[in-house]
Amino acid sequence: MLLRVDVEEALGEAQGQLLVTRDGGVVTVEMHRPERKNAISFAMWTAFGRLIPVLAADDDVDVVVLRGTSGGPFSAGADISEFSTLRSTPESAAAYGQAVEAGERALIDFPKPTVALVQGWAVGGGTQVAVACDLRVCDAGSRFGVTPAKLGIVYALQSTSRLVDVVGQPWASFFLLTGELVDAATALRIGLVHEVADDPEARAYELAGVLASRARVSQVGAKALIARAGDRRHEVDDEVRALYEASLTGPEYAEGVAAFLAKRPPAFRAVR
Repeated sequence: MLLRVDVEEALGEAQGQLLVTRDGGVVTVEMHRPERKNAISFAMWTAFGRLIPVLAADDDVDVVVLRGTSGGPFSAGADISEFSTLRSTPESAAAYGQAVEAGERALIDFPKPTVALVQGWAVGGGTQVAVACDLRVCDAGSRFGVTPAKLGIVYALQSTSRLVDVVGQPWASFFLLTGELVDAATALRIGLVHEVADDPEARAYELAGVLASRARVSQVGAKALIARAGDRRHEVDDEVRALYEASLTGPEYAEGVAAFLAKRPPAFRAVR
C-alpha cells in the first residue's frame, strides 16, 4: 500500500511543491508552484529521486501521471533564482546537477508506465521531466524547449541521451544549439509528444486508465527491453530470459489467455 508517511518522508522540503494524489491505481504527481510558473526547485528535483522509487515499490500503483497545476503551465523549468546560491561554485553546481540527474533517472527507470500531462509551457527542466516520461499528451497552446544555451550551461549527458532517444539527433541539435521553443504541432511531428488533445487532461487520464488495465508483466518487460534496445544491447542474456520467464509462468499470462478464449476483458489486477 502507498503509505502517507512514506510519501511525506520522500517529499521532504518539497511538501506543498509536489502534490501526490491517488485514484485507484493511478497516482498523480503535480508540480505545484503556480506563483513561480511551476518552476522546479532543488527540493523538487531531490524529492523526485526519493518519491518515484516509493511509488515503484507499491504494488497497488499502476501508472503515474506527471502534471503542472490545472490549466498549466506544466513547468517553466528549473528555478533559476536558486542558481546564484545553489550553483555558485563548481562544487555546489556539481551537487545540484547530481540531484537533477537522480530525479530524472528515477523517472526514466520507473518500471511502470508514466504519462506527462502538459498544459501550456514546458520549458527547460519542464521539457526534461516530460521527456523522462513514457507518454506525453499536450494541448494546442503548449510550447517546448531545452534552453541551456541561453544560460551558458552544458546539458547533462543523461538528459542529452534521453532527448536524442525521443526526438533523434537532428532535433536534439536544434533544441540544444538554438535554445528555441517549438509549438505543439511541431512537437507532435517530431515525436516529442504523442498526442495534441483538445482536452489533454481528459485524454491523459483516459490513457492512464488504459495503461492501468494492461498486464504489468508485459509493461515492465517492454520498458526494460525498450531501454536495452535504445542502448543497442541486442543480446538475449539472463536478464532478458528472466523477463520472458516471468511472463510465461505468471498469473497475468494465464488470465490473458483465459480472457481471450472466454471473449471477456482480462482482469489483470485481480490476479496479481
